[in-house]
Amino acid sequence: MPSIDFTLPHWAYWAGLILFPIIAATLANRPRKTERRYSLSLGYFILITGGMLGLHRFYVKSLLGFLFIPVFIAILYANAQGHDARGTVSDMSNVVRMAERSLEREQERVDTAQADLPKLREELAAAEEGSFAQKRAQRNVDRAEKRVTDGEAVIEQAQTDLVEARPKRDAAAAVLAKWRSISKYAFWVLLAGIVIDALLLPMLVRRANAALPEHEEESEVERRLEALEDEEMKDDSRHISQGWTGWIDRLSLKAGEFVSYWAIIAVFVYYFEVISRYVFNSPTNWAHEAMYLMFGMQYLISGAYAMLTESHVRVDIFYAPLSKPRKAWVDLLTSVFFFIFAGTLLVTSWIFAMDAIAVPTGNGLISQWARGEIPTGEMLANWNLGQWTDANVRWGEISFNEWEVPLWPMKWVMVIGALLLVLQGISKFAQDLRIVMGRG
Repeated sequence: MPSIDFTLPHWAYWAGLILFPIIAATLANRPRKTERRYSLSLGYFILITGGMLGLHRFYVKSLLGFLFIPVFIAILYANAQGHDARGTVSDMSNVVRMAERSLEREQERVDTAQADLPKLREELAAAEEGSFAQKRAQRNVDRAEKRVTDGEAVIEQAQTDLVEARPKRDAAAAVLAKWRSISKYAFWVLLAGIVIDALLLPMLVRRANAALPEHEEESEVERRLEALEDEEMKDDSRHISQGWTGWIDRLSLKAGEFVSYWAIIAVFVYYFEVISRYVFNSPTNWAHEAMYLMFGMQYLISGAYAMLTESHVRVDIFYAPLSKPRKAWVDLLTSVFFFIFAGTLLVTSWIFAMDAIAVPTGNGLISQWARGEIPTGEMLANWNLGQWTDANVRWGEISFNEWEVPLWPMKWVMVIGALLLVLQGISKFAQDLRIVMGRG
């Protein structure tokens, strides 16, 4: 099986987090076609992402997609069997390596001790009875004899390990080679099928469209889904207040919608990780870290949206039965605790963000500016594209794993999330004042 050595570039990660939600939101909000048609572009997308399972065939209503599934299962099964054989090869190779080292080391020690024994025994025989010289000579003889005895035992054990481990290693290596060969040929068969279908897909899409009825009524499920989507859009829009606080509510709403599309990114990234690990035996060193950083930033930015739509967790035993004016009074009185929390979050996030770009390992202009080594004017005057593209330029804090993604953008997202939360708190405070004063 070929391996996948792809590592997501840092710039692609951050660009994807920014551009994907914009593109996804644009596609989601475009006018829908009144008639159902199979899309060639969507077919190729499914071919790229799920072609190994034949999903592109199922998309165009072709049952030949079932031919891809057993080949894909064969790859997974062969890789699983090969994984066990690879573990045995690794274990037995380690035993053989340790045994060979023991033989090399102990054989030299035994030979040296055996060569020294005649001389040591002569010194023992020549020593005066009961003297310190005799005791020292006896210790030397005993030590040399013990070295020979222990060394011979180690050599015998090492030889036994070699006799047992080498056949197991060779047998496991043969099994591993067999399953690798099966997996490789199954992969090439699958790849050939995908390439052929890539050429046939335009014809398959045309055939699927030709088989569609001229006027197809929407199903009950489709009508319910459309009604649910319309209701969700209305439900979000009703949270937008009138007056000057409306722009804050719209900002929180758009921020929540923006980061909600990140969940789709996670599906593709983890799909890539699963395929890389179990089909190509090439687990990534970036997928897990990229996603938990993304979810952390999503949590921070969506805080204002959760506050706007009241989708956060709270105890409503006493609050829910109150009238609207009384709820406003409760919110006003307890808002002091919110602003203490949100203000502290904003200040500490700013400190964390500045510290993240000012760490000593940062050699970029931003890091030098954050440490106070250069003024703002010099930083802006010397800014160039190399600050973004040069691999030798590092802006402050990075992660500790092999991917080494910069962490300072996440720290600045903390500032953005805290700022959105403070703004939404101000909007909520103003709306409660309106209600108390009888204007809302």
